Parts: sequence; C-alpha cells; structure tokens
Amino acid sequence: MPPLALILGCIGQSLSPDEKAFFRDASPWGFILFRRNIGTPSEVRALTAELRETVGRDAPILVDQEGGRVQRLTTPHWPKYPAARRFSEVHANDPVTRREVTRLAARLMAHDLLAVGINVDCLPVLDVPVPGAHDVIGDRAYGLDAATVGTLGRAAAEGLMAGGVLPVMKHVPGHGRAGVDSHLSLPVVEAAKVDLEAVDFLPFRMLADMPAAMTAHVVYTALDKSSPATTSRGVIRHVIRGTIGYDGLLMSDDLSMQALSGTMFQRATDAFAAGCDLGLHCNGKMEEMSCVVAAAPRLTGKARRRADAALARIRHLPEPIDVEEARARLTAVMAQGTV
Repeated sequence: MPPLALILGCIGQSLSPDEKAFFRDASPWGFILFRRNIGTPSEVRALTAELRETVGRDAPILVDQEGGRVQRLTTPHWPKYPAARRFSEVHANDPVTRREVTRLAARLMAHDLLAVGINVDCLPVLDVPVPGAHDVIGDRAYGLDAATVGTLGRAAAEGLMAGGVLPVMKHVPGHGRAGVDSHLSLPVVEAAKVDLEAVDFLPFRMLADMPAAMTAHVVYTALDKSSPATTSRGVIRHVIRGTIGYDGLLMSDDLSMQALSGTMFQRATDAFAAGCDLGLHCNGKMEEMSCVVAAAPRLTGKARRRADAALARIRHLPEPIDVEEARARLTAVMAQGTV
C-alpha cells in the first residue's frame, strides 16, 4: 500500500509503544524532528532507525537545520552554523567566495545530518525580508534583495544535495513581507501582484528546478483575499505551479501553526484540496495527528511521482569532503569580517 501523504512528528527522543503502533498503522511518507527529539548523536541515530522500522521502509526524515537561531542539532554535539544573512555580508567584492562558503556550510550540515540518519533539510529559506516586516524571517534570509537570496539559496541547496540530503525551499511564494509570525497568527500581505512578482516570487523562480518546497501560511490579498497560500487552490495552481513554474514536490508548512483556522481535519483537507502533495504536522500530539491522518490521502499519482523524483536527486554517494579542512575554511572566511 502507498504511504500516507503526510510528514509527522513525535514527542521525545525515543518512541512510545503507542507512537510505534500509530505510525505502523498510518504509514506516513516521512517524519520530522525538532529540538525536543535531539539527544546525543547515537540517540538520534537510534530514533531515526526506530522511526523507519515502524513503517518498514527507508522513510525520509526531515529537520529544520538552517544555522543561526533555527538549528535543531547544535552544541555540544554539533557545531553552530552562521545565520543565512551572514553569507551575504562577507567579501563585498567577491561573490564567488560568498557562494562557495554558503555551499560549504550546507555541505557540512549535510554531513552532520546524514551521519545520524536525517536525509531532508528544510533549507534554503528563499523569503526576501522587507522593511517593517516581522522578524520571523529576518536573518534567516540570505540577503535583503531577491537576486542575492536566489543565488545563495541555490548554493545552499546544491551543498545539501552534494552531501546526500534533500533541500526543501521555503516558504513559497514568499514569507518576507509578513507583518506577524505565522506560528502565532495569520499574516495578511497587501502588496500589489506586480511587486510580489518582482521581489517575493523571484528567488523561487530562480530555483524552480529544485526537488521540494514548503508553502507559506500567508494571505496575499492580490492573489486570494481570504485563504493563505497553503490552502488556496488559486495560489498553488496559478502562482506556484504557474507564474513561478515550480512542478516539484510541494508540502504544506506545519498544519498545527496558529495561522491556520479550523480543526486539524479541516486544515489537512483544505491543504490537500488546494494542491499540496504532502501535509506536514509537527507537534507530535496524538489526538491532532489522528485527525490529520483521517483527512490525508495515500500518496499516489502525480504527487507520488514528484516525491519519488525528489528522493532520486539524493540517491548517490555523497561528494567527498575533508570535514576538518572544510570547517577550518568556513571558520576562516566567516572570521574575515563583514561589509
């Protein structure tokens, strides 16, 4: 039977008997880890193996490992990485070095993740912050202009794939104008469509060939006056699949975020009806997951083909890397100061 078109979270650093039984019955396509799930490297390896054992296959396991303030695997067992913005601030007259170190940091992250059984990273952030927007994106963005965000975002995505880790670009079609944090409430962006196309959409168009993307829980009144992108058939069909030209695997942002309204069942139903290939539910609460599972379809047809094509992009031996040398190079470049 095909997997369920879902990515689910768990509560702790190992699975309870109830979680094992639930995941075995539901058989989600993949899983996502958060800081609450991260112990020592050996404990993370054991958890990723345990998750895959419950579904009886090599299920994708995701994490948000961006660097800066969004880094689930961190000290003391893993090094801290710079926030994305830092890469656009080094070597003002050397864009080649900026791309090189952005790729290098992502390649090192891939090395860290793959070593503990994680093979999908929700990176790069392709949102373009604008003055006055909420800081939920802030220095998570690779720059303050769309071209820089797209250029360095591609370098990061290529570094991850070179290391055998699937990148997930986010948050399509752009979260940079949001005036509130979508974890807590629903952002409403009133920018004109021409401005969205010139700025917000551009990095995603530049990376439209990437294998996977995550939607934004943001209402764009110029595109759909009432529904956020995640649950808007018009935004997904006409903007993400149309104007931006993205035909890869599309997953929702976390369905448990407060930007969305209605029951978990309704949220999941709306996301799939709008055109999301996969639903993402992160908090690991069994009652909520049961509702999302009840609403989710099996992963078949075009959605299954997109998922298979995405995973095919990382079915190769990782690009060789001298980890010690690479870490020293990254540290040296980032220490040389900013513009």
